[in-house]
Amino acid sequence: MKAYPDYSSLRHDLDAGLETCTNRVSWHFSNIKKKEHLNAFLEVYESEALAHAAFVDKKIRNKTAGKLAGLVVGLKDVLSYKDHGLQGGSKILNGFMAQYNATAVQRLLDADAIIIGRQNCDEFAMGSSSENPTFGPVLNDIDNSRVPGGSSGGSAVAVMADMCQVSLGSDTGGSVRQPAAFCGIVGLKPTYSRISRYGLAAYGSSFDCIGIFSKSVSDCALVLEVIAGHDEFDSTVSRHPVPHYQEELTKLKNKKFKIAYMRDTLESSALQTEIRSAMSGTIEKLKSAGHSVSPIDFPLNEYVLPTYYILVTAEASSNLSRFDGVRYGHRTDKATDLHSLYKKTRTEGFSTEVQRRILLGTFVLSSNYYDAYYHKAQQVRRLIREGMKNIFKDFDFILMPTTPTTAFKIGEHSSNPVEMYLADLFSVQANVAGVPGISIPCGKDKLGLPIGLQFLGDDFNESGLLAIATETLKSIN
Repeated sequence: MKAYPDYSSLRHDLDAGLETCTNRVSWHFSNIKKKEHLNAFLEVYESEALAHAAFVDKKIRNKTAGKLAGLVVGLKDVLSYKDHGLQGGSKILNGFMAQYNATAVQRLLDADAIIIGRQNCDEFAMGSSSENPTFGPVLNDIDNSRVPGGSSGGSAVAVMADMCQVSLGSDTGGSVRQPAAFCGIVGLKPTYSRISRYGLAAYGSSFDCIGIFSKSVSDCALVLEVIAGHDEFDSTVSRHPVPHYQEELTKLKNKKFKIAYMRDTLESSALQTEIRSAMSGTIEKLKSAGHSVSPIDFPLNEYVLPTYYILVTAEASSNLSRFDGVRYGHRTDKATDLHSLYKKTRTEGFSTEVQRRILLGTFVLSSNYYDAYYHKAQQVRRLIREGMKNIFKDFDFILMPTTPTTAFKIGEHSSNPVEMYLADLFSVQANVAGVPGISIPCGKDKLGLPIGLQFLGDDFNESGLLAIATETLKSIN
C-alpha cells in the first residue's frame, strides 16, 4: 500500500474501485503500531474506524459519498468527539468523555471523513514542544531525540509519519504552524472566527483557532472548505462567506502578488543561520517568479510576544477555573473542606507549566496590576492589529520564518520557561492580530531537520494564502 500525496489522488482511486477506505484505515493503523514509540496518539479507535470505513465504502459504491469520503483524520486531544475521551492532555480530566461533537468534527463526519484517534499534545495546548508531563513526550519522526513542536505535536507527527492523512489541531500562538515547521509538513491557521470554536477546549478564547495539518496545500483547502463557516453554537464565529478554496487555487494560479518581509525578523540574532538562508533564497525565487518582494519595518515587533503572554495567560486563568474536581475529572482524596478540595485537586491535576500560566494570568488580572498589564496589553494589541492591517493595504502577504530555530532537543528548554516561550517569537504575531497564516516546508538544515516559512495574510484571505503557498512550494521544489 502507498502514501497518497493528496486527497484528490486518493479519491480518484476510491471512486475507480482501485482502493477502499477499509484498506486505507488498516494501512494507517499499521503505521500507528509500527511507530507507537513516537507517542503521537493517546487513543485509537480501530474497530470503530474500520466499521465506519466499511460504511463509507458502501456509500462510494452507491455514489452517495460525501466530499471527504475516505479521508482519515486525527484529532488533537482538545476537540470534542462525542462519547470519546477528551482530556486536553491533562490529568485533571482523567476519565472525562465528550458530551457532544465539536462543530468542526461534526462537519468532517457529515462529509464522510473517518476519525482514527485522539492525539497527544502539550497540556491544555500550553507549550511549544509537546513534552506532556502526564502522557510523555511526542517524538519527532526524523530524529527521535528532538521535539516535534507544540502544542499540537502529536497531530503533526501523525501526518508526518502517515498515521493519518490529515489532522485537526489548535493554534493559539503558533501551535499548528510551529509543529508543521518542525515536522516538514503544511500547517494552516485560519482567520480568527473563520472556524467555529464550539467543542474546542478553551485556552485563550480571543486567540484560539482550529487549524489543519496535511502534506499538501490542496488538502488544507478542501478541509477548510468543509469545516469553516457560520455556526449557531458559537457567537464569535464569522458570517463571512466560505469560498470554494480549491476552485480559488485554480483561479489564482498565475496571479503575481506583492509580498513584504519584516527586515528585523530576517536580521534577528535569534534566527538560525540556515533559516535565514532559506528565507533569503525563497525571496529570490519569488522575485524570479514575477512576484514583488520588499522589506518593511514594523516598530511594534518587540511588543508582540510580551503582549501575547500577558493576554493569553489572563484568559487561561479565567478559562481553566472550571476545572475544580467538583463536577468531572480528577478529584483529590485528601480534601478536608471545599477550599482544600479546589486547591489540592488543581495542584494534583495541573502540571507545573499550566500552574505557572494560571498564576501569571491571575497576577495580571489582579486589581493592583490590571491597568498596568492587562489593560495596557489590550491597547498594544489593538495597535499591533491596526499596524498589520495597514501593511495589508499595500501588500498581499507578509513572509516570515515560522520558528527561530529548527526542532530542538527534548528537555533542552524544559528548565527555562523563557527559552521555551521564545520558540513562539515569530508565530504569535498572527494570533495577536487575528489574521490567517500558513507554514510550509522550505528545505532542511545541516542536520537534516525541516525548515518552515510562513505567509500571513489579511482577514479571510485564506484563498490567497493557499495560492501563494502552492506557488512557493513549486518554486522551491
